[in-house]
Amino acid sequence: MFCTRRQAFTLAAAGFALCAAGSALAQAYPSKPITIVVAYPAGGDTDAMARLYAEKLSTRLGQPVVVDNRPGASGTIGTSYVAKAQPDGYTLLMAPSTFSIAQQVLKPGSSTTYDELNGFTPIVQTGVQPLFIAASQSAGVKDLKELVAAAKAKSLTYASPGSGSPMHILGEMFNKSADVKMNQVPYRGIAPAINDALGGHVPAVVTTYGPVAPHLASGKLSLLAVADDKRSVLAPNVPTLAELGYKDVQVGAWQGIFGPKGLPPEITKTLNTHLNEILKMPDVVSKMTVLGALPGGGEPSKLAKANADDYARFGKVIKELGIQAD
Repeated sequence: MFCTRRQAFTLAAAGFALCAAGSALAQAYPSKPITIVVAYPAGGDTDAMARLYAEKLSTRLGQPVVVDNRPGASGTIGTSYVAKAQPDGYTLLMAPSTFSIAQQVLKPGSSTTYDELNGFTPIVQTGVQPLFIAASQSAGVKDLKELVAAAKAKSLTYASPGSGSPMHILGEMFNKSADVKMNQVPYRGIAPAINDALGGHVPAVVTTYGPVAPHLASGKLSLLAVADDKRSVLAPNVPTLAELGYKDVQVGAWQGIFGPKGLPPEITKTLNTHLNEILKMPDVVSKMTVLGALPGGGEPSKLAKANADDYARFGKVIKELGIQAD
């Protein structure tokens, strides 16, 4: 079938118009403020890092980027909110690795449900964090051996930032390895957990480095062990659990930014590119170190893999140890 020169010109013009329209749509993002949801209270390390990235993104994108704290139910309330949001790039989720496992420890019938593996669009893994077992000054112990001895002599508790968090999983894995039964006290985020440890209400806390760092010099909190396979550059004098004789108790944490399922690839790429550049900024790296995190970065697939790996590994641990929220 042949077409006239006028028809060919019309078709070419239409194609150009469609391309131009697509280009304009891609360039239009963002055209209004962006919200980053944090499913935990203000004051914790996830919240602090979200605010750091929001400030940098706002400057680079030319639109306000605000943080919206929606805490509760081990992070599932805020996470479910983002799962139901429009996939237009204006509602994002800054999630710690609790994202992957929280629902597996909650009792059935929760109204705040989401699909951890397929219900979101991974954008970038922003950072990784080692986990520590720390003791309150009120516990009266100077090392992990003494904490274990105290736990065998009487009933002790440990604080975590929520049921289903990596800190909760680490606490229960350590219980099994040390043959003790310290009961978890879950909080709505790490900030209130640290406050109660400082106040002597709980003798131990499983935590990232940042929230405890300001209290180490005073002795109000002390780090007893790190759960990585090697000592952390953040606290090189703190032994690993493996060094202390507790094998196969390696649990780390990460954070990442997700969008709702169906986020357009061009928006995902825009955000991933900007965030990768932000994570290389010296002032961002410095602030993350203070918060106890090491910069991440990379393609969205890296975050997707970290999420899937934790879902599978810790899902198995949860079933084996019968871990469940109270």
